[in-house]
Amino acid sequence: MSDFAGDDASTPANPMVNTVLGPVPAAELGVTAVHEALLSVVPGAEYAPDITMDRAEIFEILAGKLRDFAEAGGGTVVDSTGMFHGRDLPLYEALSRSTGVHIVASTGMGPEEMLGGYFLTPQTNPPTPWPAEKFADLFSREVAEGMVIPRLERRAAAGLVATAADRAGITPTEESLFQGAARTALATGIPVSVRFGSDAVRELELVLAEGLQADRVVVGGLDRKDSAGTAVEIARRGAYAAIDHVGLNDDGSYLDDSERAALVLELVAAGCADRILLSSNSIGAAFGQPDYDLPYGHVLTSFLPFLLTQGLTEADARLITAENPQRLLSVR
Repeated sequence: MSDFAGDDASTPANPMVNTVLGPVPAAELGVTAVHEALLSVVPGAEYAPDITMDRAEIFEILAGKLRDFAEAGGGTVVDSTGMFHGRDLPLYEALSRSTGVHIVASTGMGPEEMLGGYFLTPQTNPPTPWPAEKFADLFSREVAEGMVIPRLERRAAAGLVATAADRAGITPTEESLFQGAARTALATGIPVSVRFGSDAVRELELVLAEGLQADRVVVGGLDRKDSAGTAVEIARRGAYAAIDHVGLNDDGSYLDDSERAALVLELVAAGCADRILLSSNSIGAAFGQPDYDLPYGHVLTSFLPFLLTQGLTEADARLITAENPQRLLSVR
């Protein structure tokens, strides 16, 4: 497997990736699911009297799903939920040790409607949204000093800074989130994952305006129907285009898998195979929201075989599922 030396002037010869068990060589990640959720807890659900969260039971559920992923050929799962949706670092560490699957956890937050009240409370007079530099400091500390377990300690370094905007249009607070995420990436070397709101290209430009190189950014949700025509443009600008709801075939706002396959092949034909990422946005255990019990290995067991029948080469399949994620996640 390539160690990516020479692929990009800023890529180190032996790149490392931040996982919950510490840095590991990028070449060891294997096939990577780049946008999944281990736990997804709507903020506040952990206090609801009608919701039971048994950590031992959650461990067994998630361990089973990760072992299935490994048996399907998977090596790494990226938990891209950010700071406030159930991230449980000791649990993730135990899962990684038990299953052998690498887990990359993330810092970041968004969209605005999912932020805690503290981050929506104006800190200035007259009132203004949280500035980008405060978000950047918050997220960067989770890389440099370890991710927070509230009021207890810090653990492993975050491997990704993830944020999202409102589909109705990016808000001023979300603009600060995007800018703060970009500044975190510049300061720490980890990549940025953004879920666009209403205008993927404009919101990518908001991140790039901070001075971040496009190949340090992944734009997610490009299999939404309202993003038609933008995936190739995003990829040609040098950012990674994530088709990350693979397996979602009953939501009219998204492409189905047949249409997703056509989009992948369109990107390949446009010369952008090295900028494609695939994932399923699966949720291992959900609390306060409906389950989305799609296997982490769905891309490998169902979607990729279909793509191969449609003309995708084995080399491009390897590039998309392993080499692209490894290059993106490398700290540089």
